[in-house]
Amino acid sequence: MNAQDIRKAYLKFFTDRGHQVIARAPLVPLNDPTTLFTGSGMQPLLPFLLGDQHPDGIRLADSQTCLRAQDIEEVGDNRHTTFFEMLGNWSLGDYTKEQQIPWMYEFLTKVVGIDPAKLYVTCFIGAPEFGVPKDTLAAELWEKLFVDSGVSAGVTDIGSEAQGYARGMHAGERIFYYDGSKNWWNRGKTGPQTTPVGDPCGPDSEMFYDFGTPHDAKWGEHCHPNCDCGRFMEIGNNVFMAYRKVAEGEFVPLDKPNIDHGSGLERIAAAAIDNPDVFKISLLWPIVETLEKISGKSYDSNQPSMRVIADHLRAATFLAVDGVVPSNKEQGYVMRRLVRRAIRFAFELGVEQNFMEQIVPVIADLYEADYPEVKANRDKVIEVLAKEEKAFRQTLRKGLQELTKIVGHSTDVLKRHEADAEPMQNDVDGELLFKLYDTYGFPVELSTEEAFKLGLELPNDWREQFDAKMKEQRERSQTAAKGTFKGGLGGQTLQHKKYHTATHLMYQSLRTVLGDHVIQHGSNITEDRLRFDFSHPDKVTPEQLQAVEDMVNEQIEKDLKVSFQEYPTTVARQEKGALGAFGDRYGDTVKVYQMIANGDDTPFSFEICGGPHVDHTGQLAVPDVGSNTPKRFKIKKEESSSSGIRRIKAVLS
Repeated sequence: MNAQDIRKAYLKFFTDRGHQVIARAPLVPLNDPTTLFTGSGMQPLLPFLLGDQHPDGIRLADSQTCLRAQDIEEVGDNRHTTFFEMLGNWSLGDYTKEQQIPWMYEFLTKVVGIDPAKLYVTCFIGAPEFGVPKDTLAAELWEKLFVDSGVSAGVTDIGSEAQGYARGMHAGERIFYYDGSKNWWNRGKTGPQTTPVGDPCGPDSEMFYDFGTPHDAKWGEHCHPNCDCGRFMEIGNNVFMAYRKVAEGEFVPLDKPNIDHGSGLERIAAAAIDNPDVFKISLLWPIVETLEKISGKSYDSNQPSMRVIADHLRAATFLAVDGVVPSNKEQGYVMRRLVRRAIRFAFELGVEQNFMEQIVPVIADLYEADYPEVKANRDKVIEVLAKEEKAFRQTLRKGLQELTKIVGHSTDVLKRHEADAEPMQNDVDGELLFKLYDTYGFPVELSTEEAFKLGLELPNDWREQFDAKMKEQRERSQTAAKGTFKGGLGGQTLQHKKYHTATHLMYQSLRTVLGDHVIQHGSNITEDRLRFDFSHPDKVTPEQLQAVEDMVNEQIEKDLKVSFQEYPTTVARQEKGALGAFGDRYGDTVKVYQMIANGDDTPFSFEICGGPHVDHTGQLAVPDVGSNTPKRFKIKKEESSSSGIRRIKAVLS
C-alpha cells in the first residue's frame, strides 16, 4: 500500500467501527495563542479531551496535517520532516484500551500488511510513588495478539532511556516497560510529576517498526526500541487518558477515560515498504524524481539537498493553502524561511530559475484528490510561492551588490576568483554578514558562501561577531514573543495601565457583539495605543466596530470599579467562568480581575490576568493636561492578522 492508500484505509477502518471522520484543522491554530502551528494530531482535539462536547460525537477519526518548525535544522536525514500527517482516532469517554490495542494491531498487520515480527511496543512501567500502577493490561493485550500470530512476545522492564542503552534487548523480547519520560502523557511535559494540577493524564503505549539496520553505538552501548540510531522508528502512540491530577502527588481515575491515538502516516508508509528513508514513500518520492529531472543530478549523491527541498516546499504549499503568505513575522516568517532554505539548497543542485513553478504543481498533484482545498487553491498557491522566489532572487542580487560595494574591490575580486587565485584578505566581519542575513534575507550558509565566491577570506573571529548579533536578535524576538502572549505590556506607566484596562473592556465587548467564539490571540500595548488579536472568521463590519466602540465608552462613562480576587485555577475557570486565553499555562491559583458598576450584581468584565490596571474605568477618560475634553475610546484599524485571526488597533483620544 502507498501512503495515499494507507490514509484512505485508516479512515475507512475507523468509519466501519462507528467513528465520524472530521476535517483536518488548518496549520495555523484558531484556538491556541501559545503556538504558531498545529504540531500534533491531538492539538485541535485538546478541548474535547479535556471535557468539552464535540458536535460530531464521541468516536472521531481524521488525518491531520502538522508542522513543527523546531525540526527545520534536522531535515536532511532519512526520517525528519517539518511537515507530516497524523492519522488519529479518539474515544471521548467511550471505548478503552481493550478495543484500541487490538484495532491498531489489526490495522497495521492485516490492513497495511506489516510483518508482526517487525513490530515492537512499549508500555508504562508505573509510578507507585503517585499511586499509578504498572500498565500490565496493555502489555497483556499486546502479548496475546503477538502470540496468536505466532510471534515471540517476551515482556521486560527497561525504565529510563539511559537504562535502555545500558541493558539493551534480549532474544525473544518484544514488549518493553519504560518510565514516565517515555510512556506517560500530559500537557506540555512528560512524567506524572510534571502534570498540572487539575489536568487529565495517563499512560501510553507506543508502537515501533524494526528496519533491522545496524546499531550506531554513538547513541549508546546497546540498542532498544527508544534508541535514536535509526533501527527503530516509532509509527504510532496510544494514549490512555485515565487519570486526573487532583493535588501534588495525588491522581484519581477518570470516570470516563479517553483514548487519543496518533500514527505518523509517512512513517507507516515507510514501514509498509520496509525502507527507513521516508523520502522514498509515495508522498515524497515524486518530488525527488522531479528534482532529479530538472537538476540532472541523482538523489543518491544529493540526498540532504533534495530532502530539504521536498520537505520544505511541501510544508510551504500547505501553509499557502491555509492562507499564510511569506512575511517577516510569526507564521509568515517561518514560511519565508522554509521557502528560502529550499531555494538555497536548489542553488546547490544548479536549479536557479522558475523553481516553484516546476515543483509546487507536483506537490499539489499528490494531495488534491484527498484534500479539496489544495485543488481549490492550486493556482493561488503557485502564484504566492513563485512571487516569493522572484522576490528572494532579487534580494540575493541586491545583497551581492551590497557586498561588493562594501568591499570596494568587485571587479578585481571577481577576476581573481575566476582565475582561481587565492582568496584575498579583507575586512569582512560579522557585522557585514549579519547585514546580509538581516537586511537582505541571506541564509547564514549562503552569506558565508557568497563571500567566499567573491574571493574573500573571512577572519576567524566568522563567525563570533555574527553569532553575537544573532544572539541579540533572538533575545529581542523572545522578548517580543513574551509581550505578544503575556499581556503585551511594554511598560508599567499609567498610560500602559489605561490601555491594558481598555483591552479588557474591548475583549468583552467583542464577545458581546460578535459572539463567544471570540478568543484572545495576543495583545501588544504601548503608551500610545493598544493592539489586540482575536479569533473571528470574517472581517468585522463598520457597524459592528461602532457597536464595540460605543460599548467600551459606555463602560468608561459608568466608571466601573476595577478589583481582583485570587481563586484556585479550576474554580476560576470552571465554576466562576472567568475568561482566559485558551492554551495559557496557569499555576494553582490565579488573579481574576472584575470590572463592575456600583449596584450591579454581574461584572461587565471577569478575566484572568496578572495586571496592572487602573482603579476605575473613569480614569480612561481623563483629558490631557491643558484640555477639558474627556478622552474616548476609538478603533483606528481592523485588519487580518493571519488565517482566521483579526487584529484591532485602538487609542484613547
